[in-house]
Amino acid sequence: MTDAQGPSAPGTRCLVTGATGYIGGRLVPELITAGHRVRCLARTPEKLRDHPWAGQAEIVRGDVTDAASLLSALQDVDVAYYLVHALGTGRDFEHTDRLAARNFAEQARAAGVRRIVYLGGLTPSGVPDRDLSPHLRSRAEVGRILLDSGVPTTVLRAAVIIGSGSASFEMLRYLTERLPVMVTPSWVRTRIQPIGVRDVLRYLVGSARMPAEVSRAFDIGGPDVLTYLDMMRRYARVDGLPQRLILPVPVLTPRLSSHWVGLVTPVPRAIARPLAESLKYEVVCDEHDIATWVPDPPGTPLDFDTALTFALQKVRDAQVLTRWSSASVPGAPSDPLPTDPDWAGGSLYTDVRERTVEASPEALWRVVEGIGGENGWYSFPLAWAIRGRFDRLVGGVGLRRGRRDAAHLRVGDSLDFWRVEEIERGRLLRLRAEMRLPGLAWLEMCAEQDEDGRTRYRQRALFHPRGLAGHLYWWSVSPFHAVVFGGMARNIARTAEAGDDRGPAASPGSPASGASAAAARAE
Repeated sequence: MTDAQGPSAPGTRCLVTGATGYIGGRLVPELITAGHRVRCLARTPEKLRDHPWAGQAEIVRGDVTDAASLLSALQDVDVAYYLVHALGTGRDFEHTDRLAARNFAEQARAAGVRRIVYLGGLTPSGVPDRDLSPHLRSRAEVGRILLDSGVPTTVLRAAVIIGSGSASFEMLRYLTERLPVMVTPSWVRTRIQPIGVRDVLRYLVGSARMPAEVSRAFDIGGPDVLTYLDMMRRYARVDGLPQRLILPVPVLTPRLSSHWVGLVTPVPRAIARPLAESLKYEVVCDEHDIATWVPDPPGTPLDFDTALTFALQKVRDAQVLTRWSSASVPGAPSDPLPTDPDWAGGSLYTDVRERTVEASPEALWRVVEGIGGENGWYSFPLAWAIRGRFDRLVGGVGLRRGRRDAAHLRVGDSLDFWRVEEIERGRLLRLRAEMRLPGLAWLEMCAEQDEDGRTRYRQRALFHPRGLAGHLYWWSVSPFHAVVFGGMARNIARTAEAGDDRGPAASPGSPASGASAAAARAE
């Protein structure tokens, strides 16, 4: 292997696509633990830099739609994992999925790959493809393309995956926790066979050792067949919540129910809608042949309640390894902050705030790294809430994504409607906006020491407008910057001072006191 960012270990050579996503980010350490050598293909390798396993895997830049980079990444690979899909990228996502799968199949065959492993969706028996939801139809088509590649292929077909941070788990969690009384779509009575993420990963890892003569699809699921109604009621019981009153009504179409899911849960409408459309079909395993080649140890597959208990414990212990939002939001800006301050002659608006902080740089950094999620944004909460709600209404991610971890961030993490673009531990946090904007935006926060040894907080908001709408947007919101960004800098400094032994105590009820307490609990 060439151009490695980390050491290799003896074993099967595996390529993992989609390593920045929910399943891919969890599969890589499982493969390493199993003794395999792992190479990750990523459009932005920097997003994998801070993962605990990054030093044990080779990370290369490339894209499944780019034949040259894909062929290079597939060289000397025994098993190639295909864990990417274009869910939520727009109306033509089926076309994108088709082209990417064909490219992957062709390049895998050309590179002499021994096996392809693909995680797809469980489809209902007896339903023609034309009648399936676009999401399920596309997943099924990708599976067929890979099976027809000429490379032995394992297609694992799963329905709802239950694990901390999965989109399906987050939908179930927020709907059940936030709504003691629900008027729900009729699809809550549809039968589903959920599976725990631990079993999904076990089948994915085990598939690497299948013999060459095995090339087929396998249904994978847990032992329970439940309706979504059953799952919400069992979630309430496992989590110790009062019994939920759930009233299914037939008038909520998939489109309307995706808006309903979007209002209550952190899953944006672009992802909620295909998931909701898929839930109207009964998806139950027709076979469990996977156990012939990947035997189930005692106690597996996990039953629904056990998978749910494990997921809830990971959330409570702040040990969520990856989340549904780990992958970049389709259509969100991906360009890094420009080094040319004028963006090659274009406009770049900035709002800069600096303050001297009577606290150690370490205390200031704890506040900076703990921003967002439950701690909020340290200024004008109503304005942030309104901006988040507006973003949801226009199809954005809003503020509900929160954080993967309450105290620590890594490059690529989603953070409300931002994403971590760069982090220099103890000094710099740079966020890139993923809200709907007529331009590109960043927010930088720095903890520094000046030449006199004083702690300085430096905050910089940047906006690169797109067209006239972008310029009008900046000038329309700039009158509020003193309140939003000025208050933010002031309250971050106060919170650091309140949480540092050498700083003054925060007065009861001050903006700093609550956030400081939350930050202290997170440590």
